[in-house]
Amino acid sequence: MPRFMGFVRMAEGIGTPPQAMFDAMEAHIGERAAKGVFLDGGGLYGTEDAVNFVVRQGEVSRVDGPYAEAKEVVGGWAIMNYDTVEEAVADQREFAELHAKHWPEATVIATLRQISEAPEEPGD
Repeated sequence: MPRFMGFVRMAEGIGTPPQAMFDAMEAHIGERAAKGVFLDGGGLYGTEDAVNFVVRQGEVSRVDGPYAEAKEVVGGWAIMNYDTVEEAVADQREFAELHAKHWPEATVIATLRQISEAPEEPGD
């Protein structure tokens, strides 16, 4: 069964979603967890305490938040199982529609990516 990662990007500092959004998400996730689709996930705090390690030209440097240049951040993530890509895409659209309905003032990008189950072969 293919696994997928869904994540939500939004503007930094957008504020707390309304209670209706929390309620809708609880029902949405609860239904998928009961079916074995939703495996794990959660929300993320802002970048004020984030730590990045940047690798550039063979050197590693640490960069602590907050990041003034951050316009958009990942606000939440989920790991899910679906039988088909089409089923995953349809469910991700439903997830995005929850945001449109319950938090219409927010601009949210709901992204879905399939998780690679095996390492790619090294290139020649």
